[in-house]
Amino acid sequence: MAMPQVERIWTRAEVLALPDDGNRYELIGGELLVSPSPRLVHQLALYELFHLVDGYVRRHHLGVTGLSPADLDLGLGDVSQPDLFVVRHPEDPARDGWRGVGVPLLAVEVISPTTARHDRITKRRRYQTAGVASYWIVDLDLGLVERWHPNDQEPTLERGTLRWYPSAAGPPLEIALDAYFRPEWRTPPEP
Repeated sequence: MAMPQVERIWTRAEVLALPDDGNRYELIGGELLVSPSPRLVHQLALYELFHLVDGYVRRHHLGVTGLSPADLDLGLGDVSQPDLFVVRHPEDPARDGWRGVGVPLLAVEVISPTTARHDRITKRRRYQTAGVASYWIVDLDLGLVERWHPNDQEPTLERGTLRWYPSAAGPPLEIALDAYFRPEWRTPPEP
């Protein structure tokens, strides 16, 4: 099978120089990914998840919980902007910027119709290659979370309780997904 030809190989510097026009620009393996501003339900689900994860991260002193936009460098020359991420505390944020936070302990994407393919394939593979310890793909319509680790060939599909074990030293974060997913977040079926 022939590989598709990429029309242009972008660099990190070129992507960082793009205008602030409301789109989200990411660079994954030389390919420019452009996403429009997210829908309201996407943001509501993301904010709720942020509060659940951030409280745990703070209580256990794991680092910093962040939200996109954030021009993360996974050590591969990319510009990665996961919807939500957890990184260790940066040593010198003023000096190092986004490059100083390293590879996330956790990266999360809340998928939408325009981003599902890239979130499930392109970004997932890149996060695995970079060594992101845990990658979650949140599917609001199906009410589940796909959980990936660097060497996984298939995701673990979580519908009941999502557990995150960032450290063997403490208890896991547990999220009751039946309470997290709201019916009003689902896309209504087409007539």
